[in-house]
Amino acid sequence: MKLSVGEKQRVSIARALLKNAPILILDEATASVDTATERLIQEALERLMANRTSFVIAHRLSTIRKAHQILVMHHGRIVERGSHSELLALGGLYARLATIQGSTFIEESFEKLRKTTETQAEI
Repeated sequence: MKLSVGEKQRVSIARALLKNAPILILDEATASVDTATERLIQEALERLMANRTSFVIAHRLSTIRKAHQILVMHHGRIVERGSHSELLALGGLYARLATIQGSTFIEESFEKLRKTTETQAEI
């Protein structure tokens, strides 16, 4: 039996839950999943990260939104540091990425809504 990348990620998260280690390192934990699955994984990760030190490497900013401290790296250097709201207020690289990812998320949501509406209209 061959697992998809998303299934492998979920198995890894389950292993981390069972291990109950005091330090957790997550590298692109939601990279290969759709938005709905990402939300479910995010909820599980929030419980998993509670009361432990966690290092989360992510390109999807939704994965790190609630982090106490976010380090923004560019060309191997830390260029910004702060919470989600602090970094948005800076108006730097993180804020630009958040704007791009936010508009992409909105476009994807509208496209899914349009497809759902079309499907319901056909029925």
